[in-house]
Amino acid sequence: MSETVLRLSIFAGALILFSGLETLFPRRKRNLPRQTRWLTHLGITVIDTVAVRILGPLTAIAVALWASSKGIGLFNMTDWPLWVEVALAFIVLDFAIYLQHVISHHVPLFWRFHKVHHTDRDLDASSAVRFHPVEIILSMLYKCCVVVIIGPAVLAVFIFEIVLNASAIFNHANLKLPSWLDKLFRIVIVTPDMHRVHHSVVTNETNSNFGFNLSIWDKLCRTYKAQPEAGHGGMTVGLSEHQTDAPSKLFWSLKLPFAKSPQ
Repeated sequence: MSETVLRLSIFAGALILFSGLETLFPRRKRNLPRQTRWLTHLGITVIDTVAVRILGPLTAIAVALWASSKGIGLFNMTDWPLWVEVALAFIVLDFAIYLQHVISHHVPLFWRFHKVHHTDRDLDASSAVRFHPVEIILSMLYKCCVVVIIGPAVLAVFIFEIVLNASAIFNHANLKLPSWLDKLFRIVIVTPDMHRVHHSVVTNETNSNFGFNLSIWDKLCRTYKAQPEAGHGGMTVGLSEHQTDAPSKLFWSLKLPFAKSPQ
């Protein structure tokens, strides 16, 4: 089985699993019918896939292979055991994604595109793929730069990409976990309740809980917020200036960053 097929299989499996679980154990009532949003998110996924293909061989795994063959990057200058390198590279890559997320909120140019993700008014498993194609391309270029600098083992990048995709689906899910399990998981990973705070319309909540996988970065960098002020049932998800049905439409979502006066 090729690397691409394996990654897509795990991604599809995670999407099906958590979509099913959130149907059985929903955390919040929906504002819009699931099929309306999901068709838009499917369209975005197809466009994002085409956008990545435009980059050709410029993917994080391909760049890791190239860096390894040239001996470029910090880890390629060491002789550590593979398991040590994989573990350390995973941690460094995860922090890099946390940092990228923080930057996307505080640099206006990047926020233009990232806000498309935040206009979703119903957070669920499908929200994990709601990213503007320009942001997807910029994100891939960013990861490639990080990979060149640290020179991680190809296995480390492969594992990280799979875990990142699966964890994003998990923590975007409209899934109600038992409180004790949520607290236990939060010691290590970002849970749906933890990440949902990040999608609140309240500014200081939007600018918190930036982690996608490991929960430690928000706690160390003081961007962690345990719960939304209005509670998970009472909080408003999305952006205050876009509380309409418009974000559920594909063309609206794609053109939002190019509006003359983006909010």
